[in-house]
Amino acid sequence: MNLSQLSDYLENALLNAVLRGQQYVSPAKVYVGLFTTDPTDAGTGTEVTGGAYARQAVDFTAPVDGQVSNSNEVLFPIATAAWGAITHIGLYDTVAGGNPLWHGPLEFQKVIDVSSQFKIPQNYLIVRLK
Repeated sequence: MNLSQLSDYLENALLNAVLRGQQYVSPAKVYVGLFTTDPTDAGTGTEVTGGAYARQAVDFTAPVDGQVSNSNEVLFPIATAAWGAITHIGLYDTVAGGNPLWHGPLEFQKVIDVSSQFKIPQNYLIVRLK
């Protein structure tokens, strides 16, 4: 799973910080969200709701050659209702609402039914800047 698409929000924040001297404050935590449609650069798309779903915090390794990966397994709650076919993930700066940071499609969609669980193994979520 690769996340190489920056959101419009983060693109603008980075350009303003690097090229215009405007301060960007990095989020204290980054959260992974699951989507049934492409969240797009604009942060649209259909994020899973209900059925015990909640975004999960994720920590990343130090950058190597323009990329990082999740340093620990990311485990979502066991679904108490069907979440549908998960096709994309997004990174956000808050546990709910907030600003989109990165997004990308899954290599394979995963259907989450009642009593199913979505897991991202350690080092499987790769975020690239190249």
